[in-house]
Amino acid sequence: MEQTKPYSISKRELWDAYQLVWKNGGAAGVDGMTLEGMRDRERDLMYKLWNRMSSGSYFPEAVRRVDIPKKGGGLRPLGIPTVLDRVAQMTAKRYLEPILEPLFHPDSYGYRPNKSAHQAVAITRKRCWKYSWVIDVDIKGFFDTIDHELLLKAVRHHAVPSWVVLYIERWLKAPAVREDGTVIERKVGTPQGGVISPLLANLFLHYVFDEWMKRNHTTNPFARYADDGAPRRQQFAERRNCHV
Repeated sequence: MEQTKPYSISKRELWDAYQLVWKNGGAAGVDGMTLEGMRDRERDLMYKLWNRMSSGSYFPEAVRRVDIPKKGGGLRPLGIPTVLDRVAQMTAKRYLEPILEPLFHPDSYGYRPNKSAHQAVAITRKRCWKYSWVIDVDIKGFFDTIDHELLLKAVRHHAVPSWVVLYIERWLKAPAVREDGTVIERKVGTPQGGVISPLLANLFLHYVFDEWMKRNHTTNPFARYADDGAPRRQQFAERRNCHV
């Protein structure tokens, strides 16, 4: 008699997640496997991934660390998971997102369904004519400095399936490998390039910024796109010029 798996994850859910990963595209991870390269054995690979995830024996590979130029100068570090790890993350994201989305602030615009940077710009432009000051806030190295324990505490707070918490913790702790083979142990941060990283980043900032603004600055609206924010404050009666 077949023993029941400890985690209830259907094969259909993994297959749907795989289709989304295929649609999004992306480069290979540390194992060198591309989306095109796994086409001929995708069903076998998806079955093996399902078996590992539903049994608790799934452990992610290291992420491939790539530094890309930033528009304003400097480099932005990306962590590229393997294709199979992206499928696993997409599966977890599809569980977690419907739980978290209704909780998020309406003026949080980054990496959310039916939200965009254009909407953030539009509301910022509109409010500029009502407030005297606009403060541009950008958290330096935000994705790479998120506290793991605080983030996991926030995830557990929302009664998500236990396997989602288990694998999020493993993704957070997975090391990064540079192009020269150097291994970087990770004790903080969630890599930009991970499928689930933007959702986790929004959850973290929901508590440390959005909720804090609601409690402590109730008369000052803000618009946030991931780790970029623009709070406003009315200090003077006269109107200031504001360009967005």
